[in-house]
Amino acid sequence: MEITLSRFENIQLGRIVAQDVFANTKMPIIAKNTVIRPVHLLVLQAFQVKEVLVKDPEITEGDENPTPSASTPPPMYYKESFSSVFERNYHNAIQQLKKEFFNWEAGAPIDITKVRGFFLPLLHTVLEDRTIIYDLNSYSNPHDYIYHHCIATGLIAAVIAQKLNYEKGIVIQMGLAGLLADCGMAKVDRRIRNKPDMLTESEFKEVQRHPHHSLNMIKMIPVLKDAMKLAIFQHHERLDGSGYPQGNKVASISKFAQIIAVADVFHAMTSERVYRSRSSAFKVVEMIREADFGKFDIDVVKALINVVADLPLNTQVELSNFEIAEVMFINQYALTRPLVKVLSTGEMLDLSQRRSIYITRVLK
Repeated sequence: MEITLSRFENIQLGRIVAQDVFANTKMPIIAKNTVIRPVHLLVLQAFQVKEVLVKDPEITEGDENPTPSASTPPPMYYKESFSSVFERNYHNAIQQLKKEFFNWEAGAPIDITKVRGFFLPLLHTVLEDRTIIYDLNSYSNPHDYIYHHCIATGLIAAVIAQKLNYEKGIVIQMGLAGLLADCGMAKVDRRIRNKPDMLTESEFKEVQRHPHHSLNMIKMIPVLKDAMKLAIFQHHERLDGSGYPQGNKVASISKFAQIIAVADVFHAMTSERVYRSRSSAFKVVEMIREADFGKFDIDVVKALINVVADLPLNTQVELSNFEIAEVMFINQYALTRPLVKVLSTGEMLDLSQRRSIYITRVLK
């Protein structure tokens, strides 16, 4: 197969990149064997690459899956209808959990069969399409926050565990543990739980007792592994000792507890509350990585960042300056800050250099 050095203005769509393309970057801006599409020309132009080694696509006779040409349309994913089915099931799960929560307030034990029944279908859907976690904060509302938070924390914890390559049984256990992590809030006075203002010292101490309540409520559930029960009890602990209920530090806190902790904080910070508005998922993961450095397990934080920043090329996003842009290139050293093209002007923005601008949401 002939390999030629093609000048930028002569590069033909549908040809194959014969060698990784670098542009003063440690990672290639376009990988070897990439089929050249319009988006790649924009990336080359943005990085001022003048020449690229290219080759013709290799198509063999009878090949049922030939290399796609420039005219081959990308596969279509009917995510809108998929999302609407998920949203309907999600809101049904919220109503089911609300009923269970009221039962727990009245002293009833946790019916894990019911919990699994409304939660596991959601979990399996999210594990197939992790981008659903972008939408979770939009489903929530401040007045029913605790129920949304339990469901979302379970889903996000499972996604993080999946990203960390735990086997599926552990991933499902992590989801259930994340959902049940705050079940003990059912034993906290509803007036305190729903208070819109800052809690008093005594009220906050009452809230800090909820991990003990949660442990008492889940300790007799046989299908929940002991490691998950410990994770539920410890999910408010922090590696620097600043957490509760025991103020444990690094060596004493389980990895599973850290997964729930990161999922818990991520959903809390990206959700609208009675006392504050929601924040961008991209901004929040940066805050967890930078402002809260030393509190959370770095591998868990990296896994969450990889999930949030897993944006295919051409994904449309809204920026903090209210512009709509299209993702052109993912910077492996600043995953939450890709190179984007502003649709209204055609301007290329490298968000790793323009720190004042960030992605506020991913558009479907």
